[in-house]
Amino acid sequence: MARKRAKGGGLLVGLLAVVVLVLVGSWAWARFGGKLPVLPSPKDAAGRKREQGARVIRVQVLNGSGEAGIDTRVASYLRAGGFHVVEVRNADRSDYFGSLVVARRTDLSLAREVSHYLGGPPLIQQAWDSELADVSVLIGSDRSRLKLEP
Repeated sequence: MARKRAKGGGLLVGLLAVVVLVLVGSWAWARFGGKLPVLPSPKDAAGRKREQGARVIRVQVLNGSGEAGIDTRVASYLRAGGFHVVEVRNADRSDYFGSLVVARRTDLSLAREVSHYLGGPPLIQQAWDSELADVSVLIGSDRSRLKLEP
């Protein structure tokens, strides 16, 4: 005589299989892929933490490299270093060869600090009367020379 199967038995097995899959997937995500990137601590290129009372340096980041997303990576690194990023956008062209730091004030010390933090790209002075930024960072196609990790 054949044994009768309960009506809810197949549904129960299917539900149990889904729960097991969700648990295994959750474990795998937590173990192998669910790690968020750790932002660097606010330190300068030499590993020193910026002083809390230090003057706020307003930085404009311009992407002239043609590589999408590099401007936001540079901006995130600068923010993690304690700089105040006021604008992130594409430059007027996307074929700049070299990255550089532009001092927008007559005092070059602010631009030197940004340049040092990014690993020493060339520094030029081009003062303007805007209240937007103290320093501009122009990212060129040599972007791999910029220091973007502590």
